[in-house]
Amino acid sequence: MLRISRLTDYGIILLTHMARSPALLTCSAAELAVRASLPLPTVSKLLKTLARTGLLSAHRGVKGGFSLARRPEDISVAEIIRALEGPIAITECSMHPPGQCGLEQFCPVGNHWQQINRAVQKALEGLTLAAMAHPFPRKVALFRNHEKKLQPHSEQ
Repeated sequence: MLRISRLTDYGIILLTHMARSPALLTCSAAELAVRASLPLPTVSKLLKTLARTGLLSAHRGVKGGFSLARRPEDISVAEIIRALEGPIAITECSMHPPGQCGLEQFCPVGNHWQQINRAVQKALEGLTLAAMAHPFPRKVALFRNHEKKLQPHSEQ
């Protein structure tokens, strides 16, 4: 099963909350913990990590906290995942350039995994924090044809 970690999921949730409230330029860990219904220690740890990786800016002082380092439109989900988990790779061999695996010349599926990995990365690069901050439309174009098949035929 392909799955991001719970911490990465929480990190995306926190950044999404920040992107939804541009009027609140700076958010404290405590505010975000309440808004996201997450434990404060977890939120603090994630915010520090995201600040170290450059996705957030940390502000000291009485009105301190964290703010997005860039506009939500300029932050991809792929960047967030890489900041919290490291390189995006479906398999171990997907993390390395060709020629570094001793089994590569005998592997019948390596090229396919590389292609799948590139497709996943491209999809995640194309999805921005701004898009994540908006509700997902109920009827997605991908399902429209399927829904039509499920509707009863009109009598003529």
